[in-house]
Amino acid sequence: MTDVAGPLWQRIVSGFSQSPSPDVTATELLIVIVLATVVSLPRASWRYFGLLATVTHELGHAFAALMTGQRLGGIRLSLDHSGTTTTYSRGRFPAVWSTFWGYPVPGIVGAAMVWSGFNGWGPAAMSVGTMILVGSFLFIRNAMGLLITFAAVLCCSLLVLFVPPHFTGHVVIALGLALLVAAVRDLAKLSNVHLRRRDRLSTSDAHLLYRATSVPAVIWILLFAAVVCGSWWVALQPIAHVLAAGGSQ
Repeated sequence: MTDVAGPLWQRIVSGFSQSPSPDVTATELLIVIVLATVVSLPRASWRYFGLLATVTHELGHAFAALMTGQRLGGIRLSLDHSGTTTTYSRGRFPAVWSTFWGYPVPGIVGAAMVWSGFNGWGPAAMSVGTMILVGSFLFIRNAMGLLITFAAVLCCSLLVLFVPPHFTGHVVIALGLALLVAAVRDLAKLSNVHLRRRDRLSTSDAHLLYRATSVPAVIWILLFAAVVCGSWWVALQPIAHVLAAGGSQ
């Protein structure tokens, strides 16, 4: 075990330094966009990749709760992409704050990964992600959640160990774009719950926010969408630059 843990830790630590920005071509970027869509839209691939979006969603709730001094009871994850983060708060604002930061977080993380990948911080993004996932074991409260988190940690660890640092930026850009697409898919699923599957409203963060604040759920969904759109805008800046440079050649 130490034969793996030692090199893994060294690669994680060495990742916290800026490397040369990757040379991303327009052709590669178009392929990556297609791959990001492929893992996030079809049911067969979403069955697995969607679990990463769920983990990111629930960690968003957890970090928002810790930011406002709430006590974190734990996180439960399921294979059907559902999840629950239990927090304890004495005030309304902290509870509303932590409930809000679920659906927008995969988009925010995706945009951060795309930016990091383009700007030479891909290894750092991978190291941070791996450490956060390892730390999340402290808050997982069910066996399936432990299994899902372990799988995510294993995948990240393999990427850290075996992907050359100069190529990590490319991988991080691809993962970031996939999470951005996943954020849009999850918003569409949430909207469908409110339009057609109202028997499942109890699972909706927008409905929970409505019950806590009396602000209509549609407003909260629009706010989720605004943050996700802002994340896409950030991610599209370097993408547009690459595509424009490729078109001018």
